[in-house]
Formats: sequence, structure tokens, C-alpha cells
Amino acid sequence: MDYNSSRNKLVLKEYGRHVQLIVENCMKEKDRDKRNQFAKEIIELMGQLNPHLRNVEDFKHKLWDHLFIMSDYKLDVDSPYPIKKREEIEKKPEKLPYPQSRIRFKHYGKNVEALVTKAIATKDPEKKEAFTAVIGNFMKLVYQNWSKENVNDEIIKNDVRLLSKGELQVSENEDLGSLARANKQKERQDNQNNRKGGGGGKHRHGGGGGKHKNFKKRR
Repeated sequence: MDYNSSRNKLVLKEYGRHVQLIVENCMKEKDRDKRNQFAKEIIELMGQLNPHLRNVEDFKHKLWDHLFIMSDYKLDVDSPYPIKKREEIEKKPEKLPYPQSRIRFKHYGKNVEALVTKAIATKDPEKKEAFTAVIGNFMKLVYQNWSKENVNDEIIKNDVRLLSKGELQVSENEDLGSLARANKQKERQDNQNNRKGGGGGKHRHGGGGGKHKNFKKRR
């Protein structure tokens, strides 16, 4: 009995066991011309088995890379592309630096903290006040989207003071609900449009019912 556990390791699972065996047979072919032709036919088969690779830039090059990977980089054929070494293909990407700075209020996010920093650096008093009001409005919108509940303006104004370490102050008379109200109004409008769309279908259905009654009367 031939079990997969007794066979060579399946290198690229997306091509399956049969393609792996075909590649191994190609490697055993001693005639170089026949081996080259054999490799080209394998590439065509691999392209048919993975048509999604056609959307990948230089997909033919990718197929040839896969062919050499499946042969454990031992297949000796004439590739139309530069043959990559094992170190090039298996090279691990460098680790991306992960942001180390902590976010004080996670529900506001990093962008709000960046806006606060920019507002603090604003020199013009009028622009700074207007910028602070915009930040407060945005924070209220973000807070309500996060908590799904209404929030008092005083909480937002206090959070602005905390985030800016007292550098920014939202005016006591400032209404911070403009963005939140605009967002709710848009949601209501979208719901109304959806209901109107559904209503059209009911109206057509009702019209059909009317014709049915008239038909009964004529009979």
C-alpha cells in the first residue's frame, strides 16, 4: 500500500501530488532538450491549475519560480527568466517596527492624538480655537460610534483637556453635536431610501392583486 507518509514531502500543496511527481520525473530525464520541453509543458499545466495567478504581475515568472521550488532547486533546464537561488526565494522579510507609543484613550484612536498635537502647535489663537472645536466634534462622533450611546459634551471637553494636558480648551458654549447629528441624519436618510426601494416592490405586487379581482368580476 502506497501512503502519502512514505512519499516525498509535498512542497507546494496548491499544485498537488501529481504535479510534484511529474516534476520529479522531469528531473530524471537525461536528454536536455527533452527535459526543457518537459519543463515547458509542466509550466502550462501549472498555469491551468492556478488560473488566479494570471492576475499576478509576471505570473509566468512566478510559475517558473514554483517549478524550481518543487524540484528543490535541482532541476537543470533553460529558464526564460533568471533562476533565483534558494536564499533569494526563502529569504524572510525584515520585521516591521511596531509602534511603541501608548494610546491614552483607545476609543479615540491614534489619529485624534495626532490632531491634538497639531492643534497645540497652531500659533493663531482663532484657528487654534476653531481647530479645537472640530476635534471635540470628531471625538464626540467617535465616542458615540464606539459606545453606541449618547455622551455629555462635558465629558468630551474634559477629555480634550486631558489629551492636550491643559493646552486646549473647548469653549463652554460650544455645541459638540454637529458631526454626530449629521451622521444620524445620513443614517436616517439611508434607511428611508432603503424603505422606499422595498415599497416599490410591494406596490407592484398590490397592483397584480387588483387585476386578479377585476378578472373575477368579469367572470
